[in-house]
Amino acid sequence: MSTAAEAGTWKLGDMEVNRIGYGAMRLTGNGMMGNSDNAPIDRDVAVGLLHKAFEQGVNHVDTAAFYFSPLRSANELINRALSSWSGDVVVVTKVGPGRHPSGEWLDTIRPDELRGQVEENLRQLGRDCLDVVNLRAGGPRTASIAEHFGALAELREAGLVRHLGLSAVLPEHVTEAQKIAPVVCVQNSYGLDWRRADESGLVDLCREQGIAFVPFFAVSGLRREAAAGQEHDARVHSVARAHNATPAQVRLAWTLHRGPHVLAIPGTTNPAHLAENIAAGSLRLTEEELVLLGKPDEGTVRDSAPDAR
Repeated sequence: MSTAAEAGTWKLGDMEVNRIGYGAMRLTGNGMMGNSDNAPIDRDVAVGLLHKAFEQGVNHVDTAAFYFSPLRSANELINRALSSWSGDVVVVTKVGPGRHPSGEWLDTIRPDELRGQVEENLRQLGRDCLDVVNLRAGGPRTASIAEHFGALAELREAGLVRHLGLSAVLPEHVTEAQKIAPVVCVQNSYGLDWRRADESGLVDLCREQGIAFVPFFAVSGLRREAAAGQEHDARVHSVARAHNATPAQVRLAWTLHRGPHVLAIPGTTNPAHLAENIAAGSLRLTEEELVLLGKPDEGTVRDSAPDAR
């Protein structure tokens, strides 16, 4: 069985993690959208799935306090799994615009409200200090994040947070934040069908500054929070057949080939898909295949909406 270590490692600050991690958004059974039509995942099943991930070398989990549905909280499920696990796992969470306990989205938050969000994550995860906290940008995409990131830097100095990162940002936000405190990771939507981070230079900027670039929606693409649909890209199918792999594995492998600083955080509640996602870290694409996949299909639709995760 493949392990997450086969994808290589990267350091988030002083914490080394395997480049294949796990995204906890789907652990709630309804993603973060609060859709009550889906049955919530059984708690014991969720904990068992996380343990399977840890057993296969996953030591980096992405989460957020706003990953919840009417009956499940991703943070609380992670807390339960870690309480019965002896290994080291780095937990990365997010603060910024989020959701009211009722599920309603809150698009703006004041800098002085970030401490409450950090403390909420601490309580739910059962931690005294959070490994990494990403500031999720809100409001106009070009708005300054200095005041909000500065508030998180103060919480870092106070010992509530170990390292800081960013989510759903532009290159200028990284530059702005780095003047305030070190940035160890940047999370943005990125994949074969959604390459805004390439067009803006964000992926290369992170590489140049030694910052982990952590794509989300790398498999689901333009479907975003929805589960990945049927693969329609003939290039992906061609490469998948050559490696006896799945299209999802090819998409993840393509992302990891973008650079050694690029991590992956695919999420699933299916143990078989979990194993496939982890195995994607050992898939080595040829230069010819990378060239083939590197050219977007003509007519590819690019969603103009800001990152919503």
